Amino acid sequence: MKFYLVGGAVRDMLLGRCPAEWDFSFSGPTSDFLRAFPDAVQVGKSVRICLWRGRECTPLHDCGLEADLAERDLTINALALDEKGILLMHPHALEDLKNRTLRPASPHAFSADPARIFRLARFAALWPDWHIHPDAFWQMRALDAPALASIPAERVGRELCKALAAPAPVRFFRVLAQGNALVPWFQEMEKARHVPAGPARWHDSSVLEHSLKLMGALAGDPLAVWMALCHDLGKITTPPELLPHHHRHTQAGSPLVSGMVRRLRLPAVHEKAGVLAATEHMKAGNLQQLRIGTRRDLLWRVHLSRLWKPFWKLVDADCGSEVSQQAHRERDILLGVKLPPDWQDKGEASAQKLRELHCLALAAPDTDR
Repeated sequence: MKFYLVGGAVRDMLLGRCPAEWDFSFSGPTSDFLRAFPDAVQVGKSVRICLWRGRECTPLHDCGLEADLAERDLTINALALDEKGILLMHPHALEDLKNRTLRPASPHAFSADPARIFRLARFAALWPDWHIHPDAFWQMRALDAPALASIPAERVGRELCKALAAPAPVRFFRVLAQGNALVPWFQEMEKARHVPAGPARWHDSSVLEHSLKLMGALAGDPLAVWMALCHDLGKITTPPELLPHHHRHTQAGSPLVSGMVRRLRLPAVHEKAGVLAATEHMKAGNLQQLRIGTRRDLLWRVHLSRLWKPFWKLVDADCGSEVSQQAHRERDILLGVKLPPDWQDKGEASAQKLRELHCLALAAPDTDR
């Protein structure tokens, strides 16, 4: 039985990076591996994987290492290091590493596992200065709807979450759009490509392009990036005869966000953050013009959501001004208000009294504070 360090760990070492994961492959049947390592556990159905002390170990392709490398997703991941330190690789691996190219390892790489297109898009978001080989787009466009729909939701959702945290999250969606692969998992984004973001006075692009612009501005804060993606989703429901105006689009976005979160099996915080962005970003952008009671309620809702920082980052980016400065000042005023002891522990009455005191504090002249 021979062992090989494979995939991303070898790639990262060649790129001078510290590997994040260490995966191994072995020759021979899985039964031999399990006998040699009795504390290993076999998992997976379609892919045979053995977990051994936190490491993933997989049997090589029946036809050997060369065939195994050819069956991997991308050439830059089709690498193996044997026990003697000898590097074995796909014919294009070193060339593509040198040229920073993302290329499928075989003509059927994506048809064999359609989820790989989302991994490709995530790599594009992770490495903004890498380019994608034309073969990747040809293979993506050749996938039919049933093939894309058959991908486990969790795999798509995981790649999305990683892309949201990447340096260039916008590229994740640009790659999928260029490969005609937004549907069915990101069908809202496909619709958003063809809907104007608003009148030319304020917007000169589609809903998707506007959202991607904000995502790029907010890169580094995954939740803020997600909120940027969700904030204008309601606009895709606008009847064509009303375009380019989008009256009352804020409430229309809420069910779309919830549907996308359920479809992708995303953590609950994504639904909470997306709905908040969709329903409240317009009010927040007009914070200074809001009546005292409306302003207090908005500030308090956002405060209680525990999504204060990413939400106001989104609002600032959307407005092109630092609305958050006023929000921060006024939240400090609200937090300085204390409910009198005789009004505490009275349920709804306590909540109403606190709101009244909050409104009085916001309405007070600066000299009275």
